[in-house]
Amino acid sequence: MTKPFLILQLRPEPEASDNEFEAILDKGGLRDDQTRRLRLEREAIPDDLDLTDYAGVIVGGGPGCVSDPDEGKPAVEKRIEAGILGLMPQITAQDIPFLGCCYGIGILAHHLGAEVSKARYGEPVGAVACNVTAAGRSDPILAGLPDRFEALVGHKEAVQALPRGCVQILGSEPCPFQMIRHGQNVYATQFHPEADGPVFALRIEIYKHKGYFHPDEAAALTAAVLASDTSHAPRILRNFVARYG
Repeated sequence: MTKPFLILQLRPEPEASDNEFEAILDKGGLRDDQTRRLRLEREAIPDDLDLTDYAGVIVGGGPGCVSDPDEGKPAVEKRIEAGILGLMPQITAQDIPFLGCCYGIGILAHHLGAEVSKARYGEPVGAVACNVTAAGRSDPILAGLPDRFEALVGHKEAVQALPRGCVQILGSEPCPFQMIRHGQNVYATQFHPEADGPVFALRIEIYKHKGYFHPDEAAALTAAVLASDTSHAPRILRNFVARYG
């Protein structure tokens, strides 16, 4: 690996952010020294950032929603959103390797002019069965994955229609746009490819008062995600790292 991967994180809770970073390293087969980590809730994207210095860009998830009205967003959330959106023109125009996880699909779709909203396709916290589409069967990032596998989700907003220039490569019954690709190298997932049961159990505890579910449901949701089979979804991260690293 000659270039590091740029990992952009947006979670304001240190425990959640650190755990997500460790999960991305673990599931992607990366060492710390093969990445550059930017925690955007506490540091701005540098003005001199050159995306061509990196093997690829990986964006983690977070509690924010692209579709929330600006007047209701905290200042830090607006800054994070503006920073990542500012990178998207170069990423899509130059087809820079990109993997946006959960929050990333909203950013990509919003940049491309597609509707991202809470109108349809929100999914409660838990495992969902993802189905590989015809286009997905030939995509190298899905190599080695079965046609149907479980992944962990939990989102209030979703892409409402396929953005221009994109193909749908994974879908599910409750949410058709589980993974999309723009061009040849720009990917985004609605689910969390880095997350397994223990990772999601921690997030359930941290975000149980953030409106994803009633706090009284936390114990049952924790038991459900710990019992889920998430063994296949991380291959997406490994394939992404292997292809572009």
